[in-house]
Amino acid sequence: MKTPYRVGLTGGVGSGKSTVARLLQQRGAGIVDADRLVHELIAPGGAAIEDLRSEFGPDAIGADGGLDRAWMRSRAFAEERDRRRLESILHPRVRAASDVRAAQLAGSVSYITFVVPLLVESGDWTNRVDRILVVDCSESVQLERVAARPGLDRAIALSIVRAQASRGARLSAADDVLFNEAPLALIEDSVAALHAHYVDAAAAASGGRL
Repeated sequence: MKTPYRVGLTGGVGSGKSTVARLLQQRGAGIVDADRLVHELIAPGGAAIEDLRSEFGPDAIGADGGLDRAWMRSRAFAEERDRRRLESILHPRVRAASDVRAAQLAGSVSYITFVVPLLVESGDWTNRVDRILVVDCSESVQLERVAARPGLDRAIALSIVRAQASRGARLSAADDVLFNEAPLALIEDSVAALHAHYVDAAAAASGGRL
């Protein structure tokens, strides 16, 4: 079976990755969203729950049986050691689940976009995709967007932003950059051009794939 052309879509928290992914999907891209896979893993009965309980104790699990995300967030973004412990449980499972989803999409789309917030930080993802698209915005806009989310404030937003790769590191890893502070109509035009480029690249690469 031929391996579909793979685009890695990343960006800092609040950059607008989900919007860009949705626009790509509307144009026919296959989407594998790491955040959605994480939500499945930490939901009540999720595959990561027992390992999370074992690693962090019963307080990490909410009354509904899923991960207490507020409890974990307060620790993971305050202590790097706790964040690494959490990532060691979730990241391998997300990679495995991503491969399963990609295999399910193979043959039905010309290319697959992996939406991975920590693509640059994780290291190995850069070797698993053919091209990296970074959705970019200024840190001030990031903070404004994240702080507006329910249950978050500017201090928590800042800790989340600072825990991720720097804006410069993401841009250095990018093959393509979409600056997401323009009006939606202009973003849609940029996404349409990127989609056409990825379709062409996938067609050009398909002859050499096994």
